[in-house]
Amino acid sequence: MTHITFPSTDWESISPVEAGFDSKALKQAKIWLANRAGQDPYRAVIIRGGRIVAEWNDGVSRDEHLKMYSASKSIFSSMLGIVIAEGRISSADDKIIDYYPEAMDVPKGEGPKDGRFVTEKDYGITFRHLICNTSGYMKPGEKPGTVHHYQTFGMNILVHAMAKLYGCFDIREAASSPDLEPLIDAKIADPIGAKFSMFRENFNLHDRARIHIFGYANWVGATALDMARLGWLWCNQGRWEDKQIIPEQWMREAVKTAPDILANCTEEQWQYGHGFWTNDQGRYLPSLPHDSYAAVGAERKHIWVCPSMDLVVVQSPGPFQDHHDNDTGFVKLVYDACSDS
Repeated sequence: MTHITFPSTDWESISPVEAGFDSKALKQAKIWLANRAGQDPYRAVIIRGGRIVAEWNDGVSRDEHLKMYSASKSIFSSMLGIVIAEGRISSADDKIIDYYPEAMDVPKGEGPKDGRFVTEKDYGITFRHLICNTSGYMKPGEKPGTVHHYQTFGMNILVHAMAKLYGCFDIREAASSPDLEPLIDAKIADPIGAKFSMFRENFNLHDRARIHIFGYANWVGATALDMARLGWLWCNQGRWEDKQIIPEQWMREAVKTAPDILANCTEEQWQYGHGFWTNDQGRYLPSLPHDSYAAVGAERKHIWVCPSMDLVVVQSPGPFQDHHDNDTGFVKLVYDACSDS
């Protein structure tokens, strides 16, 4: 595959053979997908070189927007790269307290649950800690940068801080603040021709919890085809046609295992970067190329990107029980079906 294109309103299609696939092997991937899904709905899209090789929908419409849940973190990472490039903050290592000091106003008894509240060590939390899930936000025993702990509240304050920089979030009007929605639309969705929706949710917390500070999780909703647009944007190092949407250097950094995780965590945890699941250390999906990475969310949302193959595979939802299943399951079968893999 050498010819690269970008979809306009509609995607171009290409036959599996033209795209460099073994048709019989790709059919086996589809059979595996259907058998594994059983009675559960699934959607899958395979993109190579910017064209649709295959699209399968069963039990869910191709036009339905489904919440991406934690796969949205990869979009937040993209936004962080844009925020830095636009000079709203000087770097990912800026402290969150300097831009969103409200995040530190969570005393004991007013966090999300017992044992969760802000202590002095949280004053050192940076934007990088938050997007890499190494912040230890409101976890008194976790020093920033030393523990990889997947959490929603730290991601929430990252989102609110970025939105606040553009006048889109205010804790005094937290429920009605637009948060990142208009920014994601203007800076990512519109330039790539995608149509996203935004969901804002809170956990069912006790009455004193300061949800106006650390609540209101942002989740992006999308069709599988618009998730594929995201994957293709990432596959091209943040470039769409002749425009650099996300800084290339940020994309290259974001999809490699975070330095703090490499320095402070066990080798089994060397599979997360800046909002992306990363394979550069061969720990995430060992049987797949080490330049590949993924955006992953609850309810079986998955965007797998392999730049060396110009390949994007989307499942929304998929049939996997755990996203690591793709190392031997559907994504591996699709990869193996490529004649030049």
